[in-house]
Amino acid sequence: MMTIDQILTAITSGQKTAEQITREFLNVIAEKNPTINAFVEVFEADALAQAKAIDEKKARGEKLGPLAGVPVAIKDNILYKGHKATCCSKMLENYVASYTSTVVEKLIAADAVIIGRTNMDEFAMGSTNQTSVYGPVKNPADTTRVPGGSSGGSAAAVAAGMVPVALGTDTGGSVRQPAGFCGVVGIKPGYGRISRYGVIAFSSSADQVGVLAANVKDAAIALEVLSGKDVHDSTSLEAAVPSYTKDFTADLKNVKIGLPKGFLDGLGEDIKNKVTEAANALKARGAELIEVEVPYAKYSAPCYYIITSAEASSNLGRYDGIRYGYADKQAQGLKAYYENSRAPFGLEVKKRIIIGTYALTSERYEECFLKAMKVRELIRDDFKKVFSKVDVLLTPTSPTTAFKLGQQDENPLSMYLADLYTCQGNIGGLAGISVPFGKDGNGLPIGVQFYGPILAEDKILNVANQLEKSL
Repeated sequence: MMTIDQILTAITSGQKTAEQITREFLNVIAEKNPTINAFVEVFEADALAQAKAIDEKKARGEKLGPLAGVPVAIKDNILYKGHKATCCSKMLENYVASYTSTVVEKLIAADAVIIGRTNMDEFAMGSTNQTSVYGPVKNPADTTRVPGGSSGGSAAAVAAGMVPVALGTDTGGSVRQPAGFCGVVGIKPGYGRISRYGVIAFSSSADQVGVLAANVKDAAIALEVLSGKDVHDSTSLEAAVPSYTKDFTADLKNVKIGLPKGFLDGLGEDIKNKVTEAANALKARGAELIEVEVPYAKYSAPCYYIITSAEASSNLGRYDGIRYGYADKQAQGLKAYYENSRAPFGLEVKKRIIIGTYALTSERYEECFLKAMKVRELIRDDFKKVFSKVDVLLTPTSPTTAFKLGQQDENPLSMYLADLYTCQGNIGGLAGISVPFGKDGNGLPIGVQFYGPILAEDKILNVANQLEKSL
């Protein structure tokens, strides 16, 4: 698969046209997607029209954008005017976006080619990409296994070579966990670095757009394009966007890497060994390893599920068949209309709406939701203290490698714990990246993760690039 640099070089040198490159990727999608099921729709006509426009721009001698001719896939919860955005749910099966999200506008302005929308867990709720109304995504490393979720389609599309870059969203690890399972790079920036305008909400205080790519440099280039303040999103931050690849250093001298105490407890030997090996590789490149304590981080998962389910309960209230979503026009009476118009929600979505609604009731608000909000602040304080001592943290991406399709269906608690290491970043508002680092005894990819403070993507990208080099 061609990298961003290779695509740009091929187009600017005249070796290939943007249209030729787009057709090559479309051919790979046509060949592999029937098995992998990463794409739910391919924008072939639009993609070819965009590619031809880029070739015409080059012929006129105009300067090309930083992603010129690069095919990019977008997750099915990111709006692109005139195209469907269904969140892989029957509830939105006929919804066509009336405007374009800021992230897609930035991609188009950078001369990227928007090639299609990718499969996902319904409304981004899940860790396996099995809750999609379009059927499960298969892991390219082993098609009997899950790709992770909820951005499993985007991760699988990159891993299978169908696109060099894909956008996902990350609410509790939904970019990084599938990146780890599929053996690609996945980065979630600090909260507010990328605009959420035009991204269908799951949990507004945790949702973030992230990037999946085949290597760290490609992820850095795409992240730079997407970052920045947006007048349409009050939560986006007014902060300078670094040139991330120019901040890559020759080594890691003077870089302090924190190893959270007890973070390897209970892990399988393969993952434990790879994380230890990664730490030693970074030490060999000049980094100083320091053991740190993040005592409240162990409460991240229950805190995450209470807060995000409560916010989902509120956000999904709009899908009533009147303002948005499926409408049962044959229902007899108002009560039947309400009940039937919510029936298209899948089981996982219903579970989280019920949990969230329960946590927000007057009887349980203080005991559940308010307490979770207070714990989130304790977790954030822990991370602030840690990052006063170290530059980045090293952790596993996930407690396991990719498991079999359907394996965790009867054990939802175990499935939820797949986000054990990643949801800490969303609760803490941190920048996080997963980098592939070897495989387990079954030949399945293992990901290791770096965390940095909010708006410190340059630090985690630099360390991730050094680890990638060590391979």
